Amino acid sequence: MANATWKLVDEKSIVVQKSNGDLYFPTSKEIFLSEFKSIFPLKDLTLERPSTCLPYLKFSKIPVQLKLLVSSQMLDSTTILKLDLIVVGQLKEYYAIVTSTDTDYIIADNVWLPFEQGVLEDMIEKLNKAGIFSFGRITLKQYLFLKTEAPNLIDDSRLSFRAGLQQSEAEPDEIPLFSGTLYPYQMQGYKWLKMISQEDAGCILADEMGLGKTAQIIALLSYEKAKTTTPSLVVAPVSLMENWRREVNRFSPELKLIIHQGNNRTGFYKELINYDLVITTYDTVLRDLSLLQMITWNLVVLDEAQAIKNPSAKRSEAIKQIPRRTSIAVTGTPIENKLTDLWSITDFAIPGFLGTLRNFESRFSNDLDGALSLERHVSPIMLRRRVREVADDLPPRIDIPQVMQMGEVDARHYELLRHEIVNEYGKNATLISLIKLRMFCTHPMLQIDYRYDTSHFMKYQRLIEIVEEIMANNEKVLIFTSFTQMIEIMMVDLSERFGVFCEFIDGRVPVADRQPKIDAFSNTSGSSILVLNPRAAGAGLNITSANHVIHYNLEWNPAIEDQASARSFRRGQTRPVNIYRLYYANTVEDVINARLVRKRELSNAVIVGNDGVSSDYTDILNALSMTPVLEG
Repeated sequence: MANATWKLVDEKSIVVQKSNGDLYFPTSKEIFLSEFKSIFPLKDLTLERPSTCLPYLKFSKIPVQLKLLVSSQMLDSTTILKLDLIVVGQLKEYYAIVTSTDTDYIIADNVWLPFEQGVLEDMIEKLNKAGIFSFGRITLKQYLFLKTEAPNLIDDSRLSFRAGLQQSEAEPDEIPLFSGTLYPYQMQGYKWLKMISQEDAGCILADEMGLGKTAQIIALLSYEKAKTTTPSLVVAPVSLMENWRREVNRFSPELKLIIHQGNNRTGFYKELINYDLVITTYDTVLRDLSLLQMITWNLVVLDEAQAIKNPSAKRSEAIKQIPRRTSIAVTGTPIENKLTDLWSITDFAIPGFLGTLRNFESRFSNDLDGALSLERHVSPIMLRRRVREVADDLPPRIDIPQVMQMGEVDARHYELLRHEIVNEYGKNATLISLIKLRMFCTHPMLQIDYRYDTSHFMKYQRLIEIVEEIMANNEKVLIFTSFTQMIEIMMVDLSERFGVFCEFIDGRVPVADRQPKIDAFSNTSGSSILVLNPRAAGAGLNITSANHVIHYNLEWNPAIEDQASARSFRRGQTRPVNIYRLYYANTVEDVINARLVRKRELSNAVIVGNDGVSSDYTDILNALSMTPVLEG
């Protein structure tokens, strides 16, 4: 006769109660063996099968899966992450939250369900490594650790990050040391980036082009300067070095920065740590990796992060070896050709987050299904807003200056040409006499025997980078340039490079033939490129199918530029229009830009009566005295 019996305590735990009232808490394995093999624990006791004493319970032979459920919820207007331990049945779809890790089974809906052997212990070990010792609220960093280290144990299918984790709307909008004004969506982006940084995590800022990713990053860098003395590093294409310098000085002049590039860069890491921000190029990282590795950087920001889309490229491997607290990849095109582009960028932002490259390629097919499946995995760490989603926050016209420092070889050629003009014209120089300098800034091939590939020229290189993103977004672009030879260069290269509809309009195209070209451009499905001379095609034409305008070279007269922009930015345009203006620092183009700004300010102030003669002469003198050659 049995001298012990099975009891259910608090509807959660099965115990063996001895005749003297003592309780024994068996494991799920002991309960399983007792029920299905009649092998009982505590051999000095006589027991029946558990189901005999507990007839209202069903006992399952098949163990359930254990999962760590990550969900989000709102708390004081802030989205937080919550962690629960759940079980999911295999025969019938049970779903229940485990409230205790003291037992290795669960009772749900009057069914006893054993856990898979060893899984609970494995989970607890992983949780402890992540710094998690109880269920409930967790940090993003803890979630990302679990996602990386134990992806098979995580169930985050109910998690939604449509616009990233949200910071409290009640949080003050003041940004320390930042002098700019952010649009509402940019402020949201800054707060999200700040949250990522506070978590010591990493992310991808993948806003569409024209939405001001650089301003959001500078806002974060300003905040970081107010709380740490550790320097941050921005890595960008060489064509954007000067643009970054000017944007930082504009938005956060108190940030002490240095451009680490070219022959003048330091070889001593202690010199770099005296700055708040170091800006360098991808190629420089490759050359100076050992130097950059001597510093554990606060933030490492990759601008145009698609530059590391090839995981096996030396630059990609070098970038990922830089010591850093937080990684931020900035790109409007996180996927250019295939899904492994995004794997490589993510591997910088959060190393190991998507597993090894081999595992990634086996999990995600390089097609639409693979992309849809991947989106759920990367959405927690990627903030991507499209123009159409935030259009209400945007002005109808977004001016995007793209100022560059001329490459060393080209700067030397420019300097020789400048001296020739000074020697030839002297005090008699006119705006017209500066045309050779303007042509050189458009492309050296227009003035000298240029021995490099077309795309070697920095301004043209930047043009290609901009057009690549426009093409990736399946949109249309108007490119304005004043010079026939430059139009010919573009027509050959752009049509071959991008394989899309590419046409031109200048003085060689009869007026009757211009509208048919515009119609073909507008009616082409997807991306297309139209190259235009601003004088021949800068007035009277309606080309609202394009929402991107690139002024490849600047005009002395702002009216010519404005009329050209108005081909797209006009009545009937339903989208914000991005206006890019490409020009070189410390050249005739810098003078032209300053002149345009000055004349627009005068126009806006309704000041009339200026004959322009005195200002023309000042501009000529400035143009003839400016040099792009860096000293040293």
